[in-house]
This record gives sequence, structure tokens and C-alpha cells, in this order.
Amino acid sequence: MKGIKSIWTAKLEWPNPADREQRIKDYVELANSLAWQRMGSFFAAAVLAMFYFDPATTIACYAGLLFSEFLDMWLGKHAKAWDGKDPAVGRRLMRSFTISTVISSVAISLFVITIAVQQTTGGHFTPLFLLFAASLFAAMYNSPLINILLLRLSIYAAAFLFIGFLDIVRFRPDLSSTIWLEFFTIVFVLYFIIDTSLNFYRHYQERLKQIKQIKEENERTKAAYEIKSQFLSTVSHELRTPLTSIKASLDLVNNGTLGEVPDNLKGALFIAAKNGQRLANLIDDLLDLQKMEAGELDLVLETMGVNELVKEAVESTAGYAGKLGIHVTTILPAQELMIQGDHSRLVQVMNNLMSNALKFSDEGGSVQVRVEPKGDHVRISVEDEGMGIPENARDRVFGKFSQVDSSDIRKVGGTGLGLNITKQLVERHGGRIDYESQQGVGTTFYVEFDLVEDGSSDRTDSTQMALTA
Repeated sequence: MKGIKSIWTAKLEWPNPADREQRIKDYVELANSLAWQRMGSFFAAAVLAMFYFDPATTIACYAGLLFSEFLDMWLGKHAKAWDGKDPAVGRRLMRSFTISTVISSVAISLFVITIAVQQTTGGHFTPLFLLFAASLFAAMYNSPLINILLLRLSIYAAAFLFIGFLDIVRFRPDLSSTIWLEFFTIVFVLYFIIDTSLNFYRHYQERLKQIKQIKEENERTKAAYEIKSQFLSTVSHELRTPLTSIKASLDLVNNGTLGEVPDNLKGALFIAAKNGQRLANLIDDLLDLQKMEAGELDLVLETMGVNELVKEAVESTAGYAGKLGIHVTTILPAQELMIQGDHSRLVQVMNNLMSNALKFSDEGGSVQVRVEPKGDHVRISVEDEGMGIPENARDRVFGKFSQVDSSDIRKVGGTGLGLNITKQLVERHGGRIDYESQQGVGTTFYVEFDLVEDGSSDRTDSTQMALTA
């Protein structure tokens, strides 16, 4: 009773202009996915029918079936090319699919009916099975278009009932006869097909609603992301100008350019200048992050030596290392190894790795920078003797605004963007970044890039490449 009730209470929604394009294209995709199975099954049935029954009738019906299949294929090409904007095209496609459905279902129904008419004994297993198989195919690939599904099933239902009443009219049997049993079985099979078809249709409806929800959520996410990017860019640029003036003024004061600074003010001014530099670094990181996420980061590719790149990065961080009392050593190969990349961005990568190693090293410790070939790659390693990284912290290491030690009493500060930006820059160069760490011993971060032949190291002969997200 529950199954019967579900048939009558099933919600049927006719295709509307809002989702007609999606339904038609889903219909075509499902039909094409089962095309060879359908044609193979009907061909095998036609061969058997020609052998055991009238060949001329079989060939005529099979020709009509083939015509409808090729018509569906032709319509499918037009449906895939339709962008959904012109509703008139959608209506023409629906009319064409309706005509094709009538031709196909009538050809199949006539085919099985002619077989049933020619079978005077032994029941009608063969035509009924073929009709049952055709109905299941319809339930599977007609579910996106409920009007097409109902049209095809109505024609098949007429064929089922015709075959069911055929022997009843022929022999007028008693109710106890197996002919009536076959008729009631056909009715039950017909109910099963209708219920199965509606289940397929309901599942498709649920899937369509889920797709709509995902699209709507995606549009909302894109809108929110666009607003966030615009806000981030605007705020960062608006902060940069006054902060640059503040930093320049503090530097003038601290350098004594504007006069002698009283001793009781030197500490406060030094802290102000230091925090001003931290804010400037944060703004630079935010702007880089916004550019990468928006696909607006331009890389000027050139061939450069890895040794020179490392030396430049070590020299640029020498003052910071000296202030922390950390000794930096380099191990470089005798022969220069060449890579291709954006010089300023790769210096930024090395500076991030160097400053990260220096921040997490103890005073008086050491940091080692090593360059070594690895087959057709070159590896640049930065090794420190700091506290190390816990095993379960890998996601946080390269995450945005995250640090391994995020507590209020952590040893070093920072924005939590450096390694994330570094990872994105390395990957945009086609490279790889990773690390090895042991707590209490230290951490080694390394990047790998493809080696190139030393064709030219002239930076004026560079190529600009605009990367898109």
C-alpha cells in the first residue's frame, strides 16, 4: 500500500525555463551513456525475431527504432551546443525530443506486439521481457524530463495491456486459467515499472536541488570572497601611505637627524619603530596574499645562479643574524647551478626561510644554508638548531595566519603568513617546499627547483608571465 500511495502522491514538476537547459543536457548525457547498451539489446532481439518470426515486420520496426536513435544523437549535439539563453531553442528541442520519443516507443511497442500476435502458444515471455527492458531503460535515462518519461511509459503501458488482453480475447478463459495469472502478473510488472520510474525521477529531483544549492552557495562564496579581497586591498593600501610616513619620521628621530633624542625617550621610540616595521611587513604580506589569491601576481622569469641567490639572501639577513648573535654558514657547490625564476620573488622566498630559521634559533646558535644538486633538480636547505616542529603541526606550518606555537607566551611573533606566501611562490615557480624536523634538535626547510642549462644569465632577457589562480 505504501508503494501505491507513493505513486499517487509523487510530486511531478514540469521543466521550466529556469532549469530546462540543465534537464535537457542531463537527458542527453544519460541517453548517450546507455546508447550502445540499448542498440545492442534491440539488435539481439531483432536477430532472434527475424529467425523465429516474420522478418519483414521485424526489419520495419527495427528501422524505425534506429531512426529514432540517430535522431536522438543528432538532437543531442544541438542540445550540448545550446547555451540556454534562447528559450525558443529550448522549446524546439523539447518538441523534437517528443517526436523522437513517440517514434521510438511506437516502434518498440509495434515490434513486441507483432511478436506477441505471432505467438499463439507458450505465453508471451519474449515480447514482455523486451518491453520490460525498454521500460527500465526509459526509467533510467528519461528521468530528467518528466513529460518525455510519462509519454514513453504511457505508450509502453498500452502495449503491456494489449499483450495482457490478447490471449483473454482470443481464448476467453475462466478466471482459474493461467492466462489470467499472466494478465495479473503483467499488471503487477506495470506497477513495478511505474514505481521504479518515479523513484528514478525523485532521485534526479533531489540531485537537481543539491546542484542548485551548491551553485547558489558558490555564488555567495564568490561574492563574499570578492568583497573580502577588495576590502583587504583597500585597507592595505590606505594603511601603507600613513605608515610609511610614520616609519620615516621615527627613523629620522632615532638616527638623530632631527636632533639629540633624550635618553628617557629612546626606548619608547625604538619600540615604536620596531612595531612600525612589523606593521609594514604585515601589510606587504597581505598585499602579496591578495595578489596571489586574485591571480594578479606577475612573475618576471630569468635564468639565475643559485649560489648568487643564496649569497644575496644571506647578506640581506646578516644584520638581523648579528643582532640575534646567530652564526650563519653556507655550503655551496663549486659549479654554479642555474634555475629560472623571478629574482625578487625568489629572494623573498630565501629571506622568509632565513628569517624563520633565525627567529626560532637560540642566541649563539647557528644556521646552515646548503645548495646541492638532486638529479635534474637543485635543493636549497636552511637548517636551524631551534626547538623543532611537532609531528602533528604540518597543516599549521604552511597555513594562513597560523603558527606552530600560537599561545600568548610564544617565543617569537609574526603574522603567520610568511611560510604560506613562501609555499605559494615556490609552487608558482614549479618548485616544491617541505621540511624535516626533530623536536629539541632543529628544523631543516628546503625548496627544490628544476635545473636549467646556463644559456644566458642576462636579466634583461627575461620573460614576463602573468599567473592566474
